[in-house]
Amino acid sequence: MPLYEHVMIARQDLSNAQAESLVEHFGTVLADNGGNVVESEYWGVKTMAYKINKNRKGHYSFLKTDAPAGAVQEMERLMRLHDDVMRVLTIKVDEHNEGPSVQMQKRDEREGRRERR
Repeated sequence: MPLYEHVMIARQDLSNAQAESLVEHFGTVLADNGGNVVESEYWGVKTMAYKINKNRKGHYSFLKTDAPAGAVQEMERLMRLHDDVMRVLTIKVDEHNEGPSVQMQKRDEREGRRERR
């Protein structure tokens, strides 16, 4: 099955538990349609570059999935209809990277960064 990565931004006025329950809800949608969530990360509340629906901040979540295209389309459709979800980005990848995403790594663990002057 194809591999996908999803980033979801939920409204800032949700609690952390509600934001994480959204991830579980959409994981069950994938499971019902023949896919599964390989790994999920909750990145926390972050400031966005511009306002979306009068919100400056949002709860960011990251999902790595292994699902057929029809299951991903159904999950995206339900995400776009859900009132608490502001934005969704889905990318098809060849393979999932091992370990935590770049957002979850500590600054000194990141490789390839040049020093500030």
